[in-house]
Amino acid sequence: MAILLMEALRIIERVPIPKRSEILPLEEALNRVAATTYTARHNLPNFDNSAMDGYAVTLEDRGKRVQVAATLLAGESREVQVQKGVAVKVMTGSKLPKGCEAVVPIEDVEYHGEQIVLPKEIRAGANMRLAGEDIEIGESLVEEGDTLTPFKLSLLASQGYSYIRVYRRPQVVLFATGSELKMHYERLESSSIYNSNTPSLLTRLRELGADVHFLHTPTDDLETIKETIKEGLESDLIITTGGVSVGDADHTKEAFKELGMEIFFSKIEIKPGKPTTFGQIGRSYILNLPGNPLAAQLNFEIFGRFLINRLKGSNRPYHRPIRALLQGKIQNRPGRDTVIPGHFDGLYFHPIERRAPGMVSTMARANGFIIVDREVKELKREVSFIPLWEFSSGKMEEIISR
Repeated sequence: MAILLMEALRIIERVPIPKRSEILPLEEALNRVAATTYTARHNLPNFDNSAMDGYAVTLEDRGKRVQVAATLLAGESREVQVQKGVAVKVMTGSKLPKGCEAVVPIEDVEYHGEQIVLPKEIRAGANMRLAGEDIEIGESLVEEGDTLTPFKLSLLASQGYSYIRVYRRPQVVLFATGSELKMHYERLESSSIYNSNTPSLLTRLRELGADVHFLHTPTDDLETIKETIKEGLESDLIITTGGVSVGDADHTKEAFKELGMEIFFSKIEIKPGKPTTFGQIGRSYILNLPGNPLAAQLNFEIFGRFLINRLKGSNRPYHRPIRALLQGKIQNRPGRDTVIPGHFDGLYFHPIERRAPGMVSTMARANGFIIVDREVKELKREVSFIPLWEFSSGKMEEIISR
């Protein structure tokens, strides 16, 4: 019996995810998911310092002529005192001398030999960077489950973290079934077609942060498919395309069943891609996608991407839709949730007209998609756009346009 789209996502949400971690050098942790929470070990800045080249002064000397007593360079630690009638020249990043109440930029003073005349208006604390104003000791820098962007790695580096504990990448194996399929480097025959699903999914999975291994393309033979499945049973996830319909040569489902696959769902009230199946054999999750390229790509983006984000250990694995205005209107046949790829220009969502399930060209023109509710006959207002770029949420959100 077919289940609803949101019910399928809830099933994926509930499956247990094993958490295995490793330690990497800071520079090798880019786009990995933090396996622990990191907090600040030092104030940043860890001492009061100057925000620019200028003069450390007291407020009492505003508008007056003062003597320049010394110069402090960045990195110097000697103690110097600012007092009435006396200024200290400071460089950007240099430690502020005792008694400093503001820093006056070099260009704002008048020079008279070894003396300077200060401006009449000087704001207390101007151009001073105080210890801890950026980061305080104990402040959270990175939460467990955060993706480590260059900017989060910068935070960690500022606190002297050299090695980072991250979750291991999901191990995924991939194969497509179909005796008619040829890889792009093989010779095409009159009765064969090129396998576009495998390169598409393989590169997309790598883009999402998984380690992917392509096994091969087994023929439509039950025993051959079973042997191929056995090769992948040490992985976290096996993804297949094709062989999940009801044709005479569609043996993929039967092969998984004979190997003891526990099926969590096998049909979804969605178009395209109704026969999408999700289950488990041992420690390996199984995602069987349709063979039609557009159906496979769209169903992977809805279900596979969510599962990969969970396997990565991300604390934001859910789809996060963007409210967009629909360009024109969409006529829909009620009965199943309908996935419509298109292009979002920052304000309007433009549906792609040519979107038959077997098409390869459609997703190359799209940067996301919408899902039209199964009861809607005509859509002509705001829609929930799901982008193909990384934009996620920490909770399950409504993603269907009604």
